[in-house]
Formats: sequence, structure tokens, C-alpha cells
Amino acid sequence: MSNESIITAMAKAARAASREMAACPSRKKNDVLLKIAERLEADAAHIKDENQKDLAFAREKGLSEAMIDRLVVSDQTIASMTQGLREVAALEDPVGAIAKTWNRPNGLEVSKMRIPLGVIGIIYESRPNVTIDAAALCLKAGNAVILRGGSEALHSNQALAGVITRVLSENGLCPEAVCIVPVRDRSAINELLIQDEYVDLIIPRGGEGLIRFVAENSRIPVLKHYKGVCHVYVDDGADMDMARQICLNSKAHRPGVCNAMETMLVHEAAAAEFLPAMARQFEKAGVVIKGCEKTRALAPGAEVATEEDWPAEYLDLVLAVKVVADMDDAMAHMARYSSSHTEAIVTSDYARARRFVKEVDSSVVLVNASTRFNDGGQLGLGAEMGISTSKLHAFGPMGVEELTTTKFVVFGQGQVRD
Repeated sequence: MSNESIITAMAKAARAASREMAACPSRKKNDVLLKIAERLEADAAHIKDENQKDLAFAREKGLSEAMIDRLVVSDQTIASMTQGLREVAALEDPVGAIAKTWNRPNGLEVSKMRIPLGVIGIIYESRPNVTIDAAALCLKAGNAVILRGGSEALHSNQALAGVITRVLSENGLCPEAVCIVPVRDRSAINELLIQDEYVDLIIPRGGEGLIRFVAENSRIPVLKHYKGVCHVYVDDGADMDMARQICLNSKAHRPGVCNAMETMLVHEAAAAEFLPAMARQFEKAGVVIKGCEKTRALAPGAEVATEEDWPAEYLDLVLAVKVVADMDDAMAHMARYSSSHTEAIVTSDYARARRFVKEVDSSVVLVNASTRFNDGGQLGLGAEMGISTSKLHAFGPMGVEELTTTKFVVFGQGQVRD
């Protein structure tokens, strides 16, 4: 079969399966998720064997060690996936929930009910655990899902998806509720992006190049997660020890992820006390600072920051640092260079904190906490589909509820319109 035929047949089958999943009771969905977790544990050896094929393929292709590290499925990876499945099963089911009800003067009762989105296409790179996380969230929200993982993870993804489809089938549910694209050819992505008759939403997870390609070529609405240019602003009067701890964690805990701090902004009245000791901590952690002129005066080891550094997503132990006049100056810098991902303020001033939360336009805004908390698991969503930096229809970490929408439900007693 051609890629066109494969993807079209898959999309049609997923559409049919989505109708079954939309009507599936919460108890059955939860039971299936728990059984998938059990089967993953039982099939761990087979999954790791299939993963070894991908690792060999990746090394043949000359992928970097960082990319290969993301591909590894270890006992710890499987334990994390099974924990995620159990956490998602324990979440409240949003499907069928009534978000709001009101009565009209003519006696009509109007409500908004949560319903599944339908069929979701997910295009992602590396990390086989996304296969389980995405499937779990979509199934819990009553959707069907088409998964197109990276070519380098094909065997791992097929093994993981195979576990899911077998459990679905054994429990009387349509196995096509979770489909894995079975070919490495990138043309399969193009075919998936034109299935607007059957697929309701596309979610790309990966580098900026992949996301831009999907957004430019899709006939289907795309929920985008562009780069994470995250800021921490250290305010005048902030607790200096707290600020240093937050900034070190935001940058150095895992520098290669989208919620790591990329730019640190410091109030000029706090800079002399804060920056020298902070720079020494960063140096011990291996962080290279690229600073403005005022920063370099207080941290002599800093390199010169250029205009290209302010919008940069380094995903590395590199940090842009700027001394700003005040909070207004900091917020203006964020408005110009932020990617609407994550911004934090470290402050002791409640009024400034409230104003920062209200005026900063990013998917997650934090007060006196690390940017690393912009994560579905950390925020209590169980798992996440990704972090949306666009506002339609979700903004920030996407959990189960963000994989649903609402419809209007109207009850009457024979009313007709005049």
C-alpha cells in the first residue's frame, strides 16, 4: 500500500473508533489504562529489545549522544510510563461534566457540556515515552489518536502501541483508537496533515523546525508549542538567597528542556548584592553568562551579550543576563523577547507580584518559584500532551481537560421561537 492509502485508512478507522471512545464509561477507560500499565511491566523485556534496534539504527545514522539518550527505554523509563498511566487513570474524567448552566426568560435551560475533541494527530521526535503519555491522555479524554513518532524510534513506538492496542481489543474496545504510523518515510507526515475530513487537531512535539513545518503544511488546526524563551526577574527587595536558589534551579537543573530559564533580569537596585554571588554559583555549575554592560561590571567573567542573545533558546548551560531599571523595564523586555512560555518574578512586594501575574502574557507565570514547574505533572495534571504557547484552544500544559471542548445542551418544555 502507498503511504497515502495507509494514512487515509488509518484516519478513517480512527474516526470510527473516536465515536466509540466518546461513549466509553469512565470506569472502563480507567480500567483499560491500569491494564496497559500492568502489560507494560509484563512486556518490559520485549519493549527494551525493540528499543535496542532503534538505538543501533540511531548510532548507524550518527545521531548525537544527547539524541540517543532521549531514545533509551530503561527500567526507569517503563516505571515512569506506568506511573503516568496510573496517575491519569486516577484523574477526574472531564467528559460529560457540565461547565455552566443558566436559564433563559422563556424557560429554556442552557448548559455547556465537556466533550472529546475527536481524533487527534500527534507528531513527535525521539522520546518513546510520548507514545504512552499521549495515548493515555487521549483515551482518558474519550478521543482516538494517531501517533507519528520519529523515524529513529519506530521499533520502540510500535512495541508500546502494540501493548495498548492489545489491551483495548481484549477489553472490547476498538484497537484503532490508538494508531501508530508504521513507516519511517517523512511523506507520511504530509499525508496525515491533509486528513482534515477525519482528524480534528494536530499537536506537534519537537524542535522549532518540526513545529513550523507542521504549521505551514497542515489543513488541520495545529496547537503549537514553539521555543521556550523563559525569564526570571529578580526584583528590588527580593530575598537574595531565595532568588539565587530559584535562578540556579531554573537554569541548571535541566538546561536542555523548554521550561529552563534562558534570560535572567535583575533590578538595578539589587544587582550589586545579587549578581556577584549568583555569577559564582553559575560558574560552579558550568553556566556561561552572556551579559549586558552592567552585568559584566559585576560579573567580570561574563561574555558580551548581543541582540541575538535576548530571544535565544539555548537549551544548554548558557544564560543571557540583563540589569533592568525596574519591573516595568523587565516586563517590557519580556513582552519583546518572550515566547509566551514561562516567566517568573522573585519579589517580596505583594502588589508587584499581583501586577506581574496580571500583566505578563505567558502560559505560566510564577511568583517566587522556579520556571521548571511549568510541567503538567508538576502542576497536578498527571501528564501532559505538551505546553501550548498559542491561545487557541489551550494555553500552557495540556492535560486531560485540554483534550476536550464544550458543546451547548438545551432543555425545553415545548418552546418554539417567535
